[in-house]
Amino acid sequence: MAATYNVTEFIFLGLSHSQKVQRVCFVIFLLLYMAIVLGNFLIVLTVMTSRSLGSPMYFFLSYLSFVEICYSSTTVPKLLSDLLAERKTISLWGCLAQFFFMHFFAGTEIFLLTVMAYDRYVAICKPLNYTTIMSQQVCMVLVGMAWVGAFVHSLSQILLVFQLPFCGPNVIDHYFCDVLPLLQLACSDTFLIGLLIVANGGTLSVTSFVILLVSYAVILLHLRTRSSEGRRKALSTCGSHITVVMLFFVPCVFIYLRPSTTLPADKMVAVFYTVVTPLLNPVIYSLRNAEVKKAMKRLWIRMMKLDEK
Repeated sequence: MAATYNVTEFIFLGLSHSQKVQRVCFVIFLLLYMAIVLGNFLIVLTVMTSRSLGSPMYFFLSYLSFVEICYSSTTVPKLLSDLLAERKTISLWGCLAQFFFMHFFAGTEIFLLTVMAYDRYVAICKPLNYTTIMSQQVCMVLVGMAWVGAFVHSLSQILLVFQLPFCGPNVIDHYFCDVLPLLQLACSDTFLIGLLIVANGGTLSVTSFVILLVSYAVILLHLRTRSSEGRRKALSTCGSHITVVMLFFVPCVFIYLRPSTTLPADKMVAVFYTVVTPLLNPVIYSLRNAEVKKAMKRLWIRMMKLDEK
């Protein structure tokens, strides 16, 4: 651990060395970040103020949207400031904090998506017992378990990173602190720690991904006995969930379930799961859900009436 303090800061290479490209990227990412915050906050506000969105599915959706805001905020604000800076630096402890919170919110999202799949399974496969099984108390417990599980996951990751001695190189070829770039900077054999980190993060991603795919496969098989109208409505809801799951998990599996080597495509893949996915989630859930669109319209009408007064 003493060797870790030989490096007090890290230098990011960022997305590009060109000043013109960086200015263009700043405008683009600023607009994207504003859309992420406003879009996800709108979903949270809509669910909180609409009586028609009182089911567990929307309860979990509001938490997912809140997590998306937090998740993107661990990387995008720092990226924006670095795009305007000549020297892109972050302190050692700032780097570790960014690493911890990014994995904490990413882990929370993984567990929430799993909980949402379970909610859809109960709603479609056990409709008569749905209100009993997915009571308010159960929903709160499931959300609490998601937060606790994510904290345990992130804590185990950061404790492994604490074992890495950073005693010389401090240039990170990325725009935020993550596992693979930090492993490359460590001045010791990182095979065992890298294996443990991959086992922790990669196994969590793959296991959750498989569970989600199996649960939705069971739901789709069960839908064969439904009427065409019931099947259409259920498929519309599940389609939104499956789309979000694929958008989030495929890039994560690509990054975290492989040996500790970096690839040229890593930055673009990271942009996808730290910026694009949080941006698309509110779009997917709102555009594919008639109830959410109606609730947003009612919220907009109420806000306009308040402005008139």
